[in-house]
Amino acid sequence: MKIVSWNVNGIRAVQGKGFAETLARLDADCLLLQETKAQVDQIEKVTADIDGYHIYSNCAERKGYSGVSLMSRAEPLAVVKDIGIAEHDREGRVIAAEFEHFHLVNVYVPNSGQELVRLDYRRTWDAEFLTYLLKLESRKPVIVCGDFNVAHREIDIARPKANYNKSAGYTQAEIDGFSRFLDAGFVDTFRHHHPDTVAYSWWSFRANARANNIGWRIDYALASRALADKVKQAFILPEVTGSDHCPVGIEIDL
Repeated sequence: MKIVSWNVNGIRAVQGKGFAETLARLDADCLLLQETKAQVDQIEKVTADIDGYHIYSNCAERKGYSGVSLMSRAEPLAVVKDIGIAEHDREGRVIAAEFEHFHLVNVYVPNSGQELVRLDYRRTWDAEFLTYLLKLESRKPVIVCGDFNVAHREIDIARPKANYNKSAGYTQAEIDGFSRFLDAGFVDTFRHHHPDTVAYSWWSFRANARANNIGWRIDYALASRALADKVKQAFILPEVTGSDHCPVGIEIDL
């Protein structure tokens, strides 16, 4: 089973950049999209000509903001939106599909914002999202993919010293928050398979950052420890363009 996660930075924007062709090339059994920036009817319009997938979306109350979609060739047993906490659920950041052997969660984690104005909120989010994942995991193993908006280690960011405790996505609070997912038993599949590989999944639109590979690895595929040995490949696809993020994902035997 091939699972691909991609922050598209606007599904309507990526539609005009060969989204259907990219989707065919990715050949994913499940495709998880973040930051769709659209309502359900708009997403349905973009995906109207795409065959072979069951498509589910969770959209923010605020139009043109946040949002996640889950596309699956196999029909899930169930699909659930949000984590059951009103403060978080207004922004359409989580959608989960239950399959026979696992839960698949698509997440777009809040950014701590300019001058870290949402850092306190982000701390709360990280803790409560982890509680949600552990509740799911008590029933069956979990794969959680998406934009976690944090570079976890120095190897995951091109300029660690310049950004540490100054930039959203590389503060100690955010690093610690992500570490707690790993401490709770979730495996960072890419780092597990590629412990020393420098690879990024997001680049600023400024200063030719992507061309110069001045990037951050902030998109992840995490798996419950019970599934980690079933992950045969973990990958990042920087050659896929259309967004400031590139797709990441795994191939897993289930």
